[in-house]
Amino acid sequence: MDGRRIAGHPKRVTTDASENAWRNTDNGKCMMAEVMMYATAMCPYCNFAERLLRAKGVAEIAKVRVDLEPARRIEMMSKTGRRTVPQIYIGDFHVGGYEDLVALDRAGKLDPMLTAGPP
Repeated sequence: MDGRRIAGHPKRVTTDASENAWRNTDNGKCMMAEVMMYATAMCPYCNFAERLLRAKGVAEIAKVRVDLEPARRIEMMSKTGRRTVPQIYIGDFHVGGYEDLVALDRAGKLDPMLTAGPP
């Protein structure tokens, strides 16, 4: 993620799928996958997903606010085949929504996805 902020929207960050999907989070000791989430302001499941990811040690989540950028909702639907938020990506992998994220966690697959090195 390049960390660019959109003027007038200090919390909104854009990212391209082609950018590096992994970032160094602990001076070379731990690699953490980048997380991107399509979301809206009033979505409780978006908030639940963010809380779970933060509890797992994800410090930065690139949020794409589809309620503020309708073209990004069309992009989301095209990429995921889904209309609902959140839609979560870990690196280039489409996790799905909040329930899919919880299922990965319960199956013990979320932590390895978040902390594994680049494929």
